[in-house]
Amino acid sequence: MANFFTDNPDLKFHLSHPLMKRIVALKENNFEGKDDYDFSPKDFEDAMDSYTQILEIIGEIGGDVIAPNAESVDHDGPTLKNGRVIYAKGTQENIDAIIQAGLMGITLPRKFGGLNFPIVPYIMGGDIVSRADAGFVNIWGLQDCAETINEFGSEDQKSRFLTRVCQGETMAMSLTEPDAGSDLQAVMLKAHYDENKKSWFLNGVKRFITNGDGEIALVLARSEEKTQDGRGLSMFIYDKHKGGVTVRRLENKLGIKGSPTCELVFKDAPAELCGQRKFGLIKYVMALMNGARLGIVGQSVGVSEAAYREALSFAQQRVQFGKPIIQFPAVYEMLAVMKAKLAASRTLLYETARFVDMYKTWAHIATERELLKEEKEEQRKYQKLSDIYTPLAKGLTSEFCNEIAYDSLQIHGGSGFMKDYPIERIFRDARITTIYEGTTQLQIVAAIKGVTTGSYLVQMHEYDKASIKPETESYRRILSEMTHEYEQSAVKVTALNNPEYMDFHSRRLVEMAGNIIMGYLLLYDTQREHSYWKTLEVFLRFSRSRNTSNAIFISHSNLNDLGKFKFE
Repeated sequence: MANFFTDNPDLKFHLSHPLMKRIVALKENNFEGKDDYDFSPKDFEDAMDSYTQILEIIGEIGGDVIAPNAESVDHDGPTLKNGRVIYAKGTQENIDAIIQAGLMGITLPRKFGGLNFPIVPYIMGGDIVSRADAGFVNIWGLQDCAETINEFGSEDQKSRFLTRVCQGETMAMSLTEPDAGSDLQAVMLKAHYDENKKSWFLNGVKRFITNGDGEIALVLARSEEKTQDGRGLSMFIYDKHKGGVTVRRLENKLGIKGSPTCELVFKDAPAELCGQRKFGLIKYVMALMNGARLGIVGQSVGVSEAAYREALSFAQQRVQFGKPIIQFPAVYEMLAVMKAKLAASRTLLYETARFVDMYKTWAHIATERELLKEEKEEQRKYQKLSDIYTPLAKGLTSEFCNEIAYDSLQIHGGSGFMKDYPIERIFRDARITTIYEGTTQLQIVAAIKGVTTGSYLVQMHEYDKASIKPETESYRRILSEMTHEYEQSAVKVTALNNPEYMDFHSRRLVEMAGNIIMGYLLLYDTQREHSYWKTLEVFLRFSRSRNTSNAIFISHSNLNDLGKFKFE
């Protein structure tokens, strides 16, 4: 099988982005601890070499182990026995391979056994694993929950739990309940403190919990009696080895079947408070969810990569009317647009990951020393960018993922509807990306802030100022025109100062902003790599038509239109 890292030059390209030099220097504290651990990098080149080697290992496992197991895992799925989850045979083989290669705790500090990697190479690993099997990344990628313990847990909790994660124990985040899905303020799982036993105990039910039978879980529970909102919620760490939780049900899902989605029953389950009481939702879940959403962006891109490759391969081999179907305009246009959407998704993914890396690294440094004024300003800058780019990326790339998977299956024709081809599984797996960790509609609610505050527009103008090659000026002019069109649309909607009217057009405005930002990012990718030019041109033609359609809809709308779309 192919190595899923080395066979994809796009990954190496994004790993080599100029901002990585700054990210690595901050993450490694200017390499002052290069002699503290055997594998501490001595300089930037040494660090990049480490990232590349690890990604090559992930790519090899993805191509040789995870991808070959994907079909059997999809068929067999996990099973439930005596309240415990038993992984499919292929899933366990995947986990064993990952643990043997030391690929758990990738971003965690070396003192706990982690690799201390930035977020960019970690997310890149998720991109690779998702291409191999979208369901398995939901097990491997939950190691990201450990970052919440690393950020907010006590030193004792870090020492005990993070070490176990690095050694290969799996994690879960137990947030949602039967009556509390997206509305986490409605969580009612009860946490009470027993003064005699000096311990917290959890009671209640959690539902739709990915990898819910993992060894270590972060659990959102109501610690404050007689409360009904988010201020009564705290975050807890649950250790499976201490008992008290049983898996009552495994959900029978449309896709990502290898990933167990559980209904959990907590009966006096002992747990530890993580961080401060009452901050579970308003602080810790927000941090946890932002990391999870970035992971879903990586998953969306990986699934898009798999779907595109399946379509390309099939179109090259399938002969109709005496020639391969890739030679028909109806097919090669679809493939060109799919490739453009994939490239746009991936460049937005890694731009967002770099912003998160900068913000998170400064946050960790701030726990060790007082930041200088200019350092605080840089942290705030990247925090704001992370806040507006994460929902934008999650919303748009997951929608593109579904579009790419849809078109890939269409190119396969009747064959794609059969289980003989991987696209049937990939198509089903893609569907969840627009739903979990916040639906596209909820991402729009979060992302619209970037429109109303003008933050997206500021970024567009920043991108527009950058120096580019003269031969690409025509593309910048197109993007400048699209920016003006977007600005006019945003002004028209916001000028009415009507929240419902803003909500009505929010998806159109966010989509317009995202298309422009992805266009600029692809433009600057062409400055470093000539091969992106064709993809940029295809994406601009596609996105320009979508933006113009949205702009026309907005220009011809008014407050009276709201009633026309309402259902009684």
